[in-house]
Amino acid sequence: MTTTLYSGGHVFDGVDTLLENHAVLVDGDTIKDVAPAEKYANYQGTRVDTSGGTLMPGIADCHVHLVYKGEADPRGSIEGVNPGEITLRVLENAQLSLKSGITSVRDCGGRDYLEFPVRDACNSGRLFGPNIMASGKMICMTGGHGNKNGRVADGCDEVVKAVREQIHAGSDLIKIMATGGVMTPGVNPEDAHYSAEEMRVGVAEASRFHKTSASHAQGAEGIMNAVRAGITSIEHGIFMNQQCLDAMMERGTYLVPTLAAVQNILNNADKGIAAYVVEKSRRVFEKHKESFKMFYKAGGKIAMGTDAGTPFNLHGENAMEMAYMVDCGMTPMDALKSATSVAHSLMQFEDRGQIKSGFKADLLIVDGNPAEDILMAAAKTNHRMVVKNGRKVDFP
Repeated sequence: MTTTLYSGGHVFDGVDTLLENHAVLVDGDTIKDVAPAEKYANYQGTRVDTSGGTLMPGIADCHVHLVYKGEADPRGSIEGVNPGEITLRVLENAQLSLKSGITSVRDCGGRDYLEFPVRDACNSGRLFGPNIMASGKMICMTGGHGNKNGRVADGCDEVVKAVREQIHAGSDLIKIMATGGVMTPGVNPEDAHYSAEEMRVGVAEASRFHKTSASHAQGAEGIMNAVRAGITSIEHGIFMNQQCLDAMMERGTYLVPTLAAVQNILNNADKGIAAYVVEKSRRVFEKHKESFKMFYKAGGKIAMGTDAGTPFNLHGENAMEMAYMVDCGMTPMDALKSATSVAHSLMQFEDRGQIKSGFKADLLIVDGNPAEDILMAAAKTNHRMVVKNGRKVDFP
């Protein structure tokens, strides 16, 4: 195996430590050693100079939609499109993310499982791309959020069947829609959709087959239904209240905030986005930030996720979510942790997301010190190099 030594700048370990004057030795696709730089003063192999910058783990985005490109009308953009073309879009979005420092993604709802071959090709090394988890079809009620592309299921027996279908198709996790949402016409984000019992049996069936679960959950009642059911992560969590917070803290439920989703809709409200989407975004914007602040202040587990693919929420700009979290009061160090070790932990990539001996060499080198200025890691213009499984990412 060929070894490479990274040294000269800071090292962020992905957890809570910024190391100075340390070197990181990579052997093939794995980190072999993290040690004071003087240990390798006479190293004769390949060197990468990180002086003036920081070596950190690659970033994980725990909520993306690889079939969409951030169009004003994402769902409409793939209606009637050839399945092969959609699959190519998935690959393009995955590789664009990797090029931008995102070495792992969790796809939270695709189209007819077209994202699965791309996932398999990237994860196996057949194609160069990020580590990908994929949920397959979102499970939702008749008329519920996501019903145009999701697996519609009503009643406990049908929800269990829908979960089994996703598992049979090859899903890595189960995505269940607990509430209404912003992007579906005629539904209220605050309304609970699935009943507590429907949520319970769906999550239990996922767990029975050793799958994690994620729930689109914006209204408080729906959040509670999902958390009490044992959901692994709450996506968005916009109308979280104290009862929701207490239940999530008690159970260790992750929050994936996706602040970028609403932010990018409002930043581009005059660019063809449907009026009902803009109206609901304006209604939830401040509440979304409040719920994030409340959960963070309580010490909850926050894993970075963006909802990339939603309007003007672009693949390749995912890392800006860290800046949005810092704008809401998170420290830069905690934002970095949220995007590395915590996010990889949610995805159960137990050997990624940290600069640690024995972990896979998914790395990002950025300018300056992102623990002081989060834009060093959040803005891709400050990225120097991305490394995936020990290999430099070098797309044209």
